[in-house]
Amino acid sequence: MNRVYNFAPGPSMLATEVLEKVQKDLLCYGSTGMSVMEMSHRSKMYLEIFEKTVADFKDVMGVPEGYKVMFLQGGATAMFSAVALNLMQGGKADYIDSGNFAHNALVEAQKYGEVNVAGSSREDNYTYIPAYTLSPDARYVHITTNNTIYGTRYDHVPDTGDIPLVADMSSNILSEVYDVSKFGVIYAGAQKNVAPAGVVILVVREDLLGHELPITPKVMSFKKMADADSMLNTPNCFGIYVAGLTFEWLKKQGGVAAIEKVNIEKANLLYDFLDNSKLFKGTAQEKYRSRMNVTFVTGDADKDAAFVKEATARGLVNLKGHRIVGGMRASIYNAMPIEGVVKLVEFMKEFEMKNA
Repeated sequence: MNRVYNFAPGPSMLATEVLEKVQKDLLCYGSTGMSVMEMSHRSKMYLEIFEKTVADFKDVMGVPEGYKVMFLQGGATAMFSAVALNLMQGGKADYIDSGNFAHNALVEAQKYGEVNVAGSSREDNYTYIPAYTLSPDARYVHITTNNTIYGTRYDHVPDTGDIPLVADMSSNILSEVYDVSKFGVIYAGAQKNVAPAGVVILVVREDLLGHELPITPKVMSFKKMADADSMLNTPNCFGIYVAGLTFEWLKKQGGVAAIEKVNIEKANLLYDFLDNSKLFKGTAQEKYRSRMNVTFVTGDADKDAAFVKEATARGLVNLKGHRIVGGMRASIYNAMPIEGVVKLVEFMKEFEMKNA
């Protein structure tokens, strides 16, 4: 069977080179005589994989000195609680409500302290990143850099002064260059741009460690997990190994700066068509359009369904929009080649000619 172009929002496609390497090593990693899935996380053979993965991530992400990098479990959803437990200290935090996951994060944080909704586009169906007013006494400011479901992204990094900026980068980490020094905490579920589901990447500025509430479970304590090098409990060894292969692949592409140019080209191909289409319409406001998740509709639910069905038959799969939004969504993460976007646009032109 031929490989399809997988536009799923997550778990999403991985680079073919990465999958081929996983396939090659699946039964026997190198000369170890076993699969990575069978290795003890305390063994020398696995620690070599882990340490290289951390080093390669720091390299491609540009993580400066003074930050701890961890590979944990529970996904971004676990971090919604962990961030508040580690940083809020029973005080107040600012949250910018720019999408479904941003909203879920602030709701979770309300269990542990006062949440100020500094800005929200919820009433406008999250079609843009809202204006915001930050509190001078907030313990931290939380943003979600890319809105997976509604297809929007921040076109800037908020200036929070001395207040730590916390970012959920689950759906655009390593897709564009960020100055990590502007953030106190960065976290990201790996299943969109990095690895299979089950790993969350966590980057924490060291001065923010050790301030968790007494009720914080030990596996959610940034300090305890940092001190244990992510291994207070057994980590997702296989997922971390795949993440390491992705970082190696990304370095071969020229790093994040190079892949960002490719991502802009892919997004422009799709948005340029949408802007001139007689049938399809993008749903996000132009200034805030995501480069990773392109959302669009025809305005007719039956045509939307027909489009998804016919696209699937062409090998363009997982284009159905999220259940709370409808329409279509093309997720074009780092691993999606330009050819996939070209094929999608070609099919959209054909569908438009028949249905406009």
